[in-house]
Amino acid sequence: MTAPTRQVVIIGYDQCELLDIACVSDTLDAANRLGADPGYRIRLASAQARPVRSAGGLALVSQAAVEKLRGPLDTLVIAGGPGHLDAAADPSLLEQVRRLAPTSRRVASVCTGASVLAAAGLLDGRRATTHWAYARKLADRHPEVTVDPRPLYVIDGEVCTSAGVTSALDLTLALVEDDHGPDLARSVARWLVTYMQRPGNQAQLSPYVKDAPPAHRLLRQVVRYITSHLDADLSTAALAARSDVSERHLSRLFLDQLGEPPARYVRTARTEAAATLLTSTALPLTAVARRCGFRSTETLRQAFLAHYGTTPSAHRSALGPGMAHQAHSPNASR
Repeated sequence: MTAPTRQVVIIGYDQCELLDIACVSDTLDAANRLGADPGYRIRLASAQARPVRSAGGLALVSQAAVEKLRGPLDTLVIAGGPGHLDAAADPSLLEQVRRLAPTSRRVASVCTGASVLAAAGLLDGRRATTHWAYARKLADRHPEVTVDPRPLYVIDGEVCTSAGVTSALDLTLALVEDDHGPDLARSVARWLVTYMQRPGNQAQLSPYVKDAPPAHRLLRQVVRYITSHLDADLSTAALAARSDVSERHLSRLFLDQLGEPPARYVRTARTEAAATLLTSTALPLTAVARRCGFRSTETLRQAFLAHYGTTPSAHRSALGPGMAHQAHSPNASR
């Protein structure tokens, strides 16, 4: 006997991001076509069932009025987009989100849709993420929420939040895996031609593009030296001596402009560089550790666990070059 359909509602609003909706709806639709049982019934809802005008200019037809929806729901999803602040300031919308959340097995947001969940009080006391460019603003507006700008998605109990735009695909694949197991999730990933399912703790940004250079000229030179000499002596004493300043002055510059002491910055730079080598080369762990300035593979492992919540080997297994080969192998789906 076929199990009841899982009811999924995506709430949209004017100036939401089209990809925020499509990454969720198309991933679940692919799961349906590939045999999800129970399958998903996906609906787009909006205030008074008005058309949803996306940030890109396209309008989507809404299948339901938020105020007329009734539970139980399997999954309630809030899309993000440039209109997220207006949506988060709409008391009527927030009232409906609060009403529907307890009737839903799980609640999720995509990108800046976390602003709506936070404004509705659904992220209070929880860890959450959002698009890296809006993370600090979300944290400032909602100090009761632990905002983590690093991961692609965060699942905290029955509440899920994802980072920017296409990370919704990663979160939705994780939800499909939770509902139906890893085999179907991998089949959906292959169907969508996203050959690897990125884990939630993968960083949103490459270490080479995530931060603007420091404004302070001396600090900019120090940072440039660190990123290009990861295997050198990068102790605070050595960096200060090289820059002809005191350790205290250098530490103050790092704290004022980068928000962390030199040692932590160096450790993060080395760990993220190691992550890049692990996923882009076949170098053994000993070589990766040596190139990135770690004294041993165990030191690298400890840094990885602290930064990513996983081991270097697990990171490489999930995201390394072998995954691409596996996905394209004729035996990958067997």
